[in-house]
Amino acid sequence: MLQITSARDHKISGNGKRSSDRAIRVFLADDHPVVRRGLSLVIDEQDDMEVIGEAEDGMAAVECIARLRPDVALMDIDMPILSGIEATKRISESNPEVAVLILTAYDREDLLFQALQAGAAGYALKVTNAEDLLAAVRTVNSGEVCISPVMATKLVGDYLKRSKNPDDPDTYRKLSSREREVLPLLAEGHTHHTIAELLHVSPYTVQTYRQRIMRKLDLHSGTELLRYALKKGLVSLET
Repeated sequence: MLQITSARDHKISGNGKRSSDRAIRVFLADDHPVVRRGLSLVIDEQDDMEVIGEAEDGMAAVECIARLRPDVALMDIDMPILSGIEATKRISESNPEVAVLILTAYDREDLLFQALQAGAAGYALKVTNAEDLLAAVRTVNSGEVCISPVMATKLVGDYLKRSKNPDDPDTYRKLSSREREVLPLLAEGHTHHTIAELLHVSPYTVQTYRQRIMRKLDLHSGTELLRYALKKGLVSLET
């Protein structure tokens, strides 16, 4: 796992000791019982970890974590009722002392950015072996950010590619004032319906704005749109 020092404060227990002086309290959020069972078996075998609760959907995870206050939450992305990313955002706002480690099958950069922006402390893939996953849990519990090597490689490769072919600095000027307003909302992962409510327009109008933005900036995916917005400073990653 790639470890990145974060500004996240180290967790302190009531007696002034670091949380690493006791067993790491882990919460599991995944809609597949078999996955939760497997993770629970692996984690409970560790002397320095214990599973204190589980949830099968994002909303239940938010509610249980608010009550149980675990040290680390292993969070799937694709869950019913509330997605793992939205659940992470709510958890980071209401319980910032909980380190959320995304554990997903999706090796997509746009989801990585969204997860980090929502407040996740790490991003691991479900193909990760048990030893590396346990190391990731310990890393985020210590107050650092941990990213799967596969995802880190993707990010570095993309950066090198784009550094050789920088964006036209004048492309942003092609956007209308309304399109400039819509761009960061799209980059932050808001749905067309949510943006429509914020701007008091129809979802169809938002879709039209998106199409125009993509065409004017010569972007071809949501990932490229997010990268563009990050490069322009229209959105930021907060960890």
